[in-house]
Amino acid sequence: MPVALGPLMVDFAGTELTAEDRDILRHPLVGSAILFSRNYADPQQLQELVAQIHALRDPPLVVSVDHEGGRVQRFRKQFTVLPPMRLIGHRHDIDPADALETARACGWLLASELLAVGIDLSFAPVVDLDYAVSEVIGDRAFHRDPDVVGALAFACMSGMREAGMASVAKHFPGHGAVVADSHFALPVDRRELADLDEDIAPYRRLIANGLVAVMAAHVQFPRVDELPASLSRRWITGVLRGDLRFHGVVFADDLNMAGATVVGSMLKRAELALEAGCDVLPVCNNRAGVVELLDNLQHEPDAASQARLVRLHGRPTAAREQLLASARWRAANDRVLQTMQAPVLSLDAGRA
Repeated sequence: MPVALGPLMVDFAGTELTAEDRDILRHPLVGSAILFSRNYADPQQLQELVAQIHALRDPPLVVSVDHEGGRVQRFRKQFTVLPPMRLIGHRHDIDPADALETARACGWLLASELLAVGIDLSFAPVVDLDYAVSEVIGDRAFHRDPDVVGALAFACMSGMREAGMASVAKHFPGHGAVVADSHFALPVDRRELADLDEDIAPYRRLIANGLVAVMAAHVQFPRVDELPASLSRRWITGVLRGDLRFHGVVFADDLNMAGATVVGSMLKRAELALEAGCDVLPVCNNRAGVVELLDNLQHEPDAASQARLVRLHGRPTAAREQLLASARWRAANDRVLQTMQAPVLSLDAGRA
C-alpha cells in the first residue's frame, strides 16, 4: 500500500546509504531527501544513489539539491558550472533579450542535467532583490529592480519547466535587505508590510504563471509578525496563500539554521512551521534533530498537501549520454560559458 509523503526533508552523510539512513528515509514522517556535495563522487554514483532512494518508497521520495549556480552549486565535476545570477542581471542592463535567453538556458540546463541523474528538484531560482547589503545573498540575486528580477526568474522557471522540473522561488518574502545571515543569526527587517511590495513583486509574477513551490525565509518582520516568516501563520497562510493566492508547495528554510532556533527546540520549530502552513520541513546536518522529530512530532497526512507534494517529482528525461550529445545541451552550455567569460559593465565617472 502506498505510504503518504511526510513533511520532513532529511539528509545523510555519505555517497552510499547506511542501514540507518534507509530506516529514516522509510519513516512515514519523511517525504523527501536533500543532497549535498558530500553525497557526490561522480554522475554514475549519483544516479545509482538517487535510484536507491526512489526505490525505498511508493510514491517515491522527492530527491532535491541546492543547485542555483555561482557559489551555490553542489555538483560541479562533470556538471556544467553555472554563473552567479548577478552576472545575468548585469547582462540585462546591456542586452535584456540576451539576458532573458541566458536565464532560460540556465534554468533548462541545470534542470536537465539533474533530471538526467534522477534528481527531482533544485531550490532555484533566488528572487531576493539585490540591495547590496546581504552577504549570504550577494551575487545569488539577479538584480535590484523587481521587474528585472521577475522577468529573469520567470525565464529561468520557464527553462526548468521545459526540462521537466518544478521551480522553488526563494526566500519569501525577501532576504536581500538584511545584513545578517539566517544560517548564523535571526535577521530582522523592520519595514512595514506595505514597504515590502517590491520584494514581493517577483512572487506575484511567478505565481500568476504557475509557480509550483516557494521557500520561506528565517527572517523576522516585527511590524508584520514576531515570528520568522518561515514559522509565521500570518506570512504563510495569510499573505502567501491568502493575499497572493499561492496554491503550491511551501518549504520552510532549514530548521537547523540559527534563524529558526530562536523559537526553541527542534520539535517546537517543526510544529510552528506546520501550523503556519508549510508543507515541507528540511532538517539538515542534524541527525539527532531528525530523530527527535521522528520520535515526537505528531502529524496527520493532509490530502491537499499530498496533492501538492507529488507535483514535485521530476519528469522522466533522456539518459545523460543522450542529453550531453544533444544540440540543445551544446547550445545552452556554450551560452553559459560565454556568460561566465563576458566582461562586466563598468562605469567610471572620473574625477571632477
